[in-house]
Amino acid sequence: MPPHDLDRWTDRYLNHLRVERGLSRHTLEAYARDLRDVAQLVDDSAASDVRAIDATALLNVLIARAKQGISARSSARQLSAIRGFFKFLVRERVIEANPAESIDRPKLPRKLPRTLSYDEVERLLAAPAMHEAPPVFDAHAASSAPPRTSARAIRDSAMIHLFYASGLRVSELCTLKLADLDRRVGTVAPLGKGGKRRIVPVGQIALDQIDAYITLVRPHVKGAANDPHLFLSPRGKRFTRQGLWKMIKAYAVASGITSPISPHKLRHSFATHLLRGGADLRAVQAMLGHADLGTTEIYTHVTHDHVRASYNKAHPRA
Repeated sequence: MPPHDLDRWTDRYLNHLRVERGLSRHTLEAYARDLRDVAQLVDDSAASDVRAIDATALLNVLIARAKQGISARSSARQLSAIRGFFKFLVRERVIEANPAESIDRPKLPRKLPRTLSYDEVERLLAAPAMHEAPPVFDAHAASSAPPRTSARAIRDSAMIHLFYASGLRVSELCTLKLADLDRRVGTVAPLGKGGKRRIVPVGQIALDQIDAYITLVRPHVKGAANDPHLFLSPRGKRFTRQGLWKMIKAYAVASGITSPISPHKLRHSFATHLLRGGADLRAVQAMLGHADLGTTEIYTHVTHDHVRASYNKAHPRA
């Protein structure tokens, strides 16, 4: 393979992201897909020598993808991946300047996060106790185990309460370990994007639900003594993203929530409700684990809408 071959440097860049920046498998796969388009759409001379790729060639790649019907948001993400790749090549002294820097990002429509109302959150939090799921323990479970019909409800209630109380990402909740929870202080320390750990406070109600799960349910799950993860499936396996999504959707339907539901919607609700309650924007940024304050600021638009609605309803001159 020639020393300046595009595929060669793409592999080196992805390895850099994996080893030095600690990006997740899902993020690496997205980067690989975005950079694979460059390799497929540039001409042969550019593919064999990354130094031959200029801004025009990259712009043609983005135009070709747009004609295939990708959204402006996907195009912006792909441009971000391309910029990062060529920035890496500059750092490695393969090229002198980043050809992607001169390409403007597509304008994106502001998409406000969808949230649950306070009433919908209350109904979802109460759902496990109100609509108990099928039994989770084997018929051979120890006699000291909690009643078969309540074990899953206790676990699910703890998970949903913690989700809303801390605003964790789905992957963070699924990979949370017992050691990441400090019940005495009332905090969790999830491992976020880029391998960065943060400290998030947890309210007492959620802590009580977690205590019930750890005391009454978790000790009776197969293999729990040797598994560091906090939440486990009935078979003693770490919870999956898909399992969490299905569980929350089932309880939403059972509690009569008709709006579209997803685990991430609870994270949006956590942030929006905190800001409506007067929380500091930078404090919410720290709890969510956002590297950029601008990412958190989108929740202020939801809050402003709430203020405007209250004003229009209450002010006599509105």
